Amino acid sequence: MGKDRIFAEPFRIKVVEPIKMSTQQERWGNMKDAGYNTFLLKSKDVYIDLLTDSGTSAMSDNQWSGIMIGDEAYAGSENWFALEDAVRDIYGFKYITPTHQGRGAENILSTIMINPGDYVPGNMYFTTTRFHQEKNGATFVDIIIDQAHNSEAEDPFKGNVDLQKLRDLIDRVGAEKIPYVSLAVTVNMAGGQPVSMKNMREVKELCTQHKIPVMYDATRCVENAYFIQQREAGYAAKSVREILKEMFSYADGCTMSGKKDCLVNIGGFLAMNSEELYQKATELVVVYEGMPSYGGMAGRDMEAMARGIYEMVDDAYIKYRISQVQYLGQKLIEAGIPIVRPVGGHAVFLDARRFLEHIPQEQFPAQALAAAIYADGGVRTMERGIVSAGRDKNTGENHQPKLELVRVTIPRRVYTLSHMDVVAECIKNVYTNRQKIKGLKFVYEAPQLRFFTARFKPIVPWEEWEGTV
Repeated sequence: MGKDRIFAEPFRIKVVEPIKMSTQQERWGNMKDAGYNTFLLKSKDVYIDLLTDSGTSAMSDNQWSGIMIGDEAYAGSENWFALEDAVRDIYGFKYITPTHQGRGAENILSTIMINPGDYVPGNMYFTTTRFHQEKNGATFVDIIIDQAHNSEAEDPFKGNVDLQKLRDLIDRVGAEKIPYVSLAVTVNMAGGQPVSMKNMREVKELCTQHKIPVMYDATRCVENAYFIQQREAGYAAKSVREILKEMFSYADGCTMSGKKDCLVNIGGFLAMNSEELYQKATELVVVYEGMPSYGGMAGRDMEAMARGIYEMVDDAYIKYRISQVQYLGQKLIEAGIPIVRPVGGHAVFLDARRFLEHIPQEQFPAQALAAAIYADGGVRTMERGIVSAGRDKNTGENHQPKLELVRVTIPRRVYTLSHMDVVAECIKNVYTNRQKIKGLKFVYEAPQLRFFTARFKPIVPWEEWEGTV
């Protein structure tokens, strides 16, 4: 097909799930009942669910057929060997420890590698990753380039590590106090931004000099590989699969949530090249997850993931996946709505600071914006700002990230471009009426990962918002 031709979804729809639009009055009530936290909404009350791309993908007929041949043996399942082979083939690591999902892998990695008083540098924090690092006594240090904290910067690889920041940390605390570098590909909290191959190579070279392992958060690595193919010199003629293999050649291991790129609804793994690290991981997987040959997954889930790993590196698929996200982003840009640019791989991120300039960060503008979007059009999104950032473990004060965002996350193979048009119209309507939106305050705040279960109430009574957005 010519470069300018329309590119359709590389699949046909075989099974559909009905969805229903509620009335605006019902949505006001739903939002109040949920404490203005979109995580606490009931799925049946959501029209278009863009809360997350984690575990929400549509599986293929090939994956569903694999479900039917699940070997549910407690140990040595045939499906485990299929998954192990797929990870070795596509990712290139020698050893794999399966887990129930990505945070299970984060828990094991942090427990076996971190000692109290350590420092873990990374290209911007992620919520559960930092929690596990801090729980085991480490201090997270952000070493991402400064442009990543600027939603308007158009750098093609805003996920890159600032090598000087990493050098400065090594000089300040010593390499022996850095158990590993945590490198996310792509960087979720920066807006789904990729890391260049050149930067990965340079990070690995620097870390090798100081005998510091490099561990990837590889959750959305295929999206990162696609951006390298499209944006980095020398990779346009390479397949995503080839690029992915080179990416992992610069890592000593990775954590993986299979619920994203691997196109399944549950599962994850920890992979590495060190046999010693693997032995430690298998000791803990028995404690926290299950046997080293299933790690919290059923045999059928492992088979679906093994097949999904091969489907995720299909170039036509990943082109469609990224193009759908770009389509929504471009719609919002054309409407003058402030978003993180360039548009990332898994979501469009609304810049709530600029969207709701009249609401100070301490009144949770991103949380208020997510609530308003649901009330307007039944579209569920999620906050990625001060609420997600949590509190400083030493001072108890709120972390105040420069990016105060609402993540509009696109599940894989689930929605059409018509759904994206509806989402764009909803957000545009909220933007038109943005001055009527007011801030929120906590009613309940969990001590860890508060964004999942926190409850809020409006500073101005919710009734005064009704019908305004």
